[in-house]
Amino acid sequence: MAPEIVFYVHHDIRVGVREDLKGKHREYCLCYQCHNFTPEDRGNNCAIANALYALNCLAGITTPVWECPNFYPQNAEGS
Repeated sequence: MAPEIVFYVHHDIRVGVREDLKGKHREYCLCYQCHNFTPEDRGNNCAIANALYALNCLAGITTPVWECPNFYPQNAEGS
C-alpha cells in the first residue's frame, strides 16, 4: 500500500507530503553534513544551497540533496 499523503502549510504555502517523510528532510539532505553549508549566513553559504533554497521558496517544494560536487565534510581535517 502506498504511503498516505498529508497536507500542511510550509513557508506560507499549502503542500502535500508523504506522511512517512514529513519533517525528515534534514535526515537525508547532504547539506546538513557539509562544511560549506551556512544557511544562517547566506552571503557565505554554498552557492548551490542558495540557488536550491531560492527554487524551493519560489516553487513551494523541498529538495534534499543526495549528491553534490561541492561537498566537504564538516569534520574533515582543517574544517
